[in-house]
Amino acid sequence: MTTIGIIYPDHAAEDEYPTAANRLGVRLPVVHIYGTDLHAVPELLDLGSPEKLAKGVSQLLAAVEAEAVGPVDAVMWACTSGSFVYGHEGVLRQADQLAEVAGVPAASTSQSFVAAVTALDLKRVAVAASYPEAVAALFTDFLTASGIEVVARGSAGINTAAEVGSLEGAQVLELALRNDHPAAEALLIPDTAMHTLDVLTAIEDRLGKPVLTANQVTIWHGLRLVGSSVTSERLGELFTRV
Repeated sequence: MTTIGIIYPDHAAEDEYPTAANRLGVRLPVVHIYGTDLHAVPELLDLGSPEKLAKGVSQLLAAVEAEAVGPVDAVMWACTSGSFVYGHEGVLRQADQLAEVAGVPAASTSQSFVAAVTALDLKRVAVAASYPEAVAALFTDFLTASGIEVVARGSAGINTAAEVGSLEGAQVLELALRNDHPAAEALLIPDTAMHTLDVLTAIEDRLGKPVLTANQVTIWHGLRLVGSSVTSERLGELFTRV
């Protein structure tokens, strides 16, 4: 069975990974690294540091080995802000370092958004961010540097991942609807702390366009890194089209 190891920061919406694993028939083991859960640049730089990610890899490989069910096929750093805060080139270095330590393909959630937008052949997107405005701006800077046009950006101004993780489905839906734009070909919701999988198809139905969310694209990209083309009708248009 395909195994994509997930390194996840602190605790918020990590329960989306076993949910997705059951829907897809894959393994998505999760380990945690810790810092403060503030959406602030110094804290995010610390959270995504090479030292912390290397520790996460060590925990992940040990956990999978203890289960004796086969090796990890790829590793994903399931954190958008803890990757894009390093800038476009920094995101690439971070993933290269992660892959070197893990010995398997690796990437981050930030890279997963770019890969998903590219695979869907999209050019213009809107962003519905949970972050404070200054952090949300760094995400759109990263997208722009990756060749993606951001036609609108909304920020909920939420300071901690714990608060984001407590949002109900109706609140996530409202955030999405409030921050879409008619010129956008897709809506991006970039926080792995947010529970989105159970409202994803409802948002797409309301907007009439693909919706890409952090945990969704992380799982999708991890699987595509190892050549898996598993699909699902319950994980958004991304998992049915490409």
